[in-house]
Amino acid sequence: MIETRDLTKTYGELYALNRLSLKLDKGDVYGFIGPNGAGKTTTMRILATLLNPTWGEATVCGYSIYNNAKEIRRVIGYMPDFFGVYDDMKVVEYLEFFAAAYRIKGPERKKKCDQVLDLVDLGYKRDALVTSLSRGMTQRLGLARVLLHEPQVLLLDEPASGLDPRARIEMRGLLKELRKMGKTILVSSHILPELADICNKIGIIERGKLLFDGDVTDAIRKVQQKVKFDVRVPPEQLTQAEQLIGKHACVDSVEQRAAEEFEELRKNTTDGCLRVTLKDGNTDGSFLAELLVQSGIRVKMLREEEIDLEDVFMGITKGITN
Repeated sequence: MIETRDLTKTYGELYALNRLSLKLDKGDVYGFIGPNGAGKTTTMRILATLLNPTWGEATVCGYSIYNNAKEIRRVIGYMPDFFGVYDDMKVVEYLEFFAAAYRIKGPERKKKCDQVLDLVDLGYKRDALVTSLSRGMTQRLGLARVLLHEPQVLLLDEPASGLDPRARIEMRGLLKELRKMGKTILVSSHILPELADICNKIGIIERGKLLFDGDVTDAIRKVQQKVKFDVRVPPEQLTQAEQLIGKHACVDSVEQRAAEEFEELRKNTTDGCLRVTLKDGNTDGSFLAELLVQSGIRVKMLREEEIDLEDVFMGITKGITN
């Protein structure tokens, strides 16, 4: 549905995009991650045919950005990170105006407006002035606008930017609904845990270069070279547990950790805690519980260290911006 090959955009000697190559298949929800100035918005503006690249190729639904701008605009819905609204219009008037621009006429226009309002849960605001909407409602209205002509591809640039926690949760639920509808979505966001919840693929871009392109699991494996487990035991058995675990053939290292490092233990700092790192190629830590219990040591907690998208982002990027 979306494919770029060596897509490049320069401003003088500055590379806003540097040979970007990515591919989205039908139904993909692709999380586009990068610091400010990395090239995310530039990429989306090029795909939306609002900006010409310096060189390279890009196609959307098989249409080239060079020769088929009109065709591309018919099959995409582009929602920028900041967009203006007509304050003197009611919500339904705003949508009907854009439906008319998409040449949706007569009863079909009213039907489409009602459908998208229901989808973004703004039906009860249909007669409210656009200027009276909250930031979260305005974002949902913007999404409703780009859905009017039933686009196959959605380009969403920071759709949750500036939203409060409840509005972000509502936006995430809406994106999940669009995923179920089979839409192909390219979405950028700084709220990384939410991307992991809705995306099947991610791309990490920094200074115009794509550093990673693949699914979330592969990204975690790239950062987490070795699997780690946290083990909590009674303090009087801590040294015994540390020595016992350290002798196991699958264990690379064992270190004691302060209980204060664990959120759930801050009110109970008497337990002993160990961080166990397994050797390369070992991912199953269930033997730890069996080893300790057989030696008479009480296991009060055993959990694998969790790596999220924020850890992946920090592990892959270097903090360089254009």
